Parts: sequence; C-alpha cells; structure tokens
Amino acid sequence: MSAQVKTVAVIDIGKTNTKLALVNLLRGEEVAVETAPNCVLQGPPWPHFDTGAQWAFLSAAMGRLATAHRIDAIAVTTHGACAAFLAADGTLAAPVMDYEFTGPEKTRADYDRIRPPFAETGSPALPMGLNLGAQLHHALTADPGLAARTAHVVTWPQYWGFRLTGHVACDLSSLGCHTDLWNPAQGRWSSLPAALGLAGKMAPPRRPDEVLGTLSPALQAEWGVGPVPVAVGIHDSNASLLPHLRGRAAPFAVVSTGTWVICMAIGGKPVTLDPTRDTLINVDARGLPVPSARFMGGREHDLIRAGSTAPGTPSDAAAVLEQGVMLLPAVVSESGPFAGRSHRWTAAPQGEGETAVALGHYLALMTSECLGLIGADGPILVEGPFSANPWFLAMLASACGRDVIPSRARTGTALGAALLFSPAAPTTAPDTVTRPDPRLAAHARVWRQAVAA
Repeated sequence: MSAQVKTVAVIDIGKTNTKLALVNLLRGEEVAVETAPNCVLQGPPWPHFDTGAQWAFLSAAMGRLATAHRIDAIAVTTHGACAAFLAADGTLAAPVMDYEFTGPEKTRADYDRIRPPFAETGSPALPMGLNLGAQLHHALTADPGLAARTAHVVTWPQYWGFRLTGHVACDLSSLGCHTDLWNPAQGRWSSLPAALGLAGKMAPPRRPDEVLGTLSPALQAEWGVGPVPVAVGIHDSNASLLPHLRGRAAPFAVVSTGTWVICMAIGGKPVTLDPTRDTLINVDARGLPVPSARFMGGREHDLIRAGSTAPGTPSDAAAVLEQGVMLLPAVVSESGPFAGRSHRWTAAPQGEGETAVALGHYLALMTSECLGLIGADGPILVEGPFSANPWFLAMLASACGRDVIPSRARTGTALGAALLFSPAAPTTAPDTVTRPDPRLAAHARVWRQAVAA
C-alpha cells in the first residue's frame, strides 16, 4: 500500500442500492456508509438505470464525506451485466439498459447465430439481458444509429470511473462476468466484439487494480477532494473475493450475497461445469478464471418475506424441523441451478418467524447446491447481507459439512474494492465460525431428496 493511501472512498453500484463507503485500509473496515435505492426508468427506448439520480446521490454524498473525513483514493465496484455506450463528447449515446429487460429475448435468434460457445467464453446462455453481449446486440439492432453515435463502450464500473476521471477502460472482472465478450482461458476478447461491429469501440481491457486516472479538477473543486487516484474498478462479486485471495490459502469458497448470490471456488475439486445450471467462469482481480455459480437469492428472499422483518426464534427453528417445513426451488425461476421450476412449500410455515427460518434454510441449500456444482472445497466465507442470517449460516455449514465463516463488514464489497490500492491482506479479527449441526444435515438430506423427486 502506498504510504499516502490510508482511506478509500468506494462507490458501490448494486442492482438494488447505490452506496458510498469510506474504508480505512489500516484498520480494514468501513468507517462511513451512505446508501440510496436505485430506480429503473421504463423508457424510452428501453428500461434503463437512472444514472442522473445515481450521480446526484453520489455527488452529494461524496461532498459530505469529504467534509467529515480525509479521502486518499477512490475505487468503484458495480454489479455485472451492464455497460454504457459513450458518445465522442462523453455523454451517453443511449440509456444504460437494465439487464432484467426482456427485449433481448426478441432478438435472441439472431444473437445466437453470432454468440461464441461456452467452451470459448465460460459464459452460459442466460435470459433477458444477463449476457451483456445480448444487451449490446439488442441495443444496436433496436437503434440502428447507435453504432455511429458511439465512440466507446465501457463496462459499468468504468462508466463511473469515466465520470470521475475522463478516461475509458473495461475491467477484466466485469468482462469475465457472463458477458460472452471475453475468452478467460486466453485472456483476450472473444469473437463477439468483432461480430457485433464493436471491435474498435470496446474500451481497452485493464486490471481492476490499475490506476484509471486522477479525479478531475472540476470534481476536486466541487467536492473538496484533492487530486486523488481512481482505480480502474471491479465487478462486485470479485471485490468480495479479493480480500480472501490476498489473505487465505486455497482451497476455500466465497459466497457473495446481495440481489444475487454468487458462489466462487478457489483451488477446488476439478469439475466439468454445466451451463444449463447457471455455472460459469468468472475472472478475478488478477485476471485468472474462477469456477462460479449463482442464483437470485436476495430477490428470492425479498419476494418470500414480502416486507416482513420478523427474525425467527429458536422455537420457530424447532417447529420448522419438527414439522418438516421446507421451501423447494425455485422462487425466481429464470436463473439458478433449478431454472424453470416453480417453488412450493412441503408444509406451510406457521407465522412469519417460521417463514424466516425456513427461508434461511432454503437459501443455504440453494447455495450448497451451487457450491457442489463448482467443486468448492475448504471453508466457506460468506459476504454481504446473508452473513448476518443465523439460519442461513447454520444450514449452509450443515448441508456442506464444512465450516462457514461470516464476514463482519457492513458492505461486503467495499473492503475488497478498497484493497485495489493495497497489495496486502486486510488485518481482521479472528474468524467467527459456524460448524455443521447433525439435525440440520438430516433436514438437508430430506430437502435434496424432495428436490430430486
């Protein structure tokens, strides 16, 4: 770590919320966090992210942060499956498409004729706009003048980096996030950018930990921040992975939770990935391939809870086991290891507390399934909101038969993004470990039998 970089302001653009966190690298913790909900505008020309509202929140929050704290550097982390078309004057050549827009399905047949195979990209065919290449193809098809208006295409972290510095790039971890655009085995573009007519317009690929540029003079003056460096930026699940790559010996697995639950295996058992079960090859901050699997766990959680905040009690947990209350997949049927299935309860939970417990079990069992598909081995490290869910942690340890270690960070991605400015592992307190419980392991076996049936 540079002697000058002690605190990093991290812009974290999730699917559900936009966050600004200040990370103290010396202590390895966040010292300030602000969040705001994201909004998707329905169009025209397609559902898109409200970049104006996101920037207004970030700009105001950055000014408040700079008033109260020293800022030595800025890093950006975002969700995947997102990119921006930039015009020559730096404005958006088109709105930034929401990856849940179903429009790309209408042009899917044409896209599939140019889409590279899984063996080339490690990227499974996904619905909606979850393959970034499908988004780009649909946008170029729906707006015939877009290609001519576009000077650069940048991945999502680098859109914000461009607004901070004026420099363009794509980062390797975002390109390796089921985009169809990258060949992770060879570390180069796939055949798709050329097929889309974008070979000369894709911004250059760079490592997330390189410096993209310096904060622009206009923003320095507006926010009261000095000429600080801005990192290239990183995909959020890979930000969660980075502290563990720096500080832990393989094998281990990282489960990054949020709107998506992303499971990543480091040094695991050799397996053949099955793209029909939402497995894929991610690319980590070093540019190396990482077997991964995922499902929309945070969205499933919110759909089942329907606004309830009842935490569940030990008596609720006992009742769930005694009555065999189980939720079977899938709550969100468009993705994940059981795509195409409709969820059902084996027995109806009695009250919100039992629902909370059984839902925590379900999310853990889905996570366990993902970990098995990618050959994960060793301890399981949980980042993000589910790291505070005791029912999730207990069932995950029991279903996998391995120790589970929850993160204590308030935002699971912020520390990893800040570590783009540090070559060292963070200093952390001793791990709190959740270990397998035989009663829950038996419950997991019954769940798996029900799913197989």
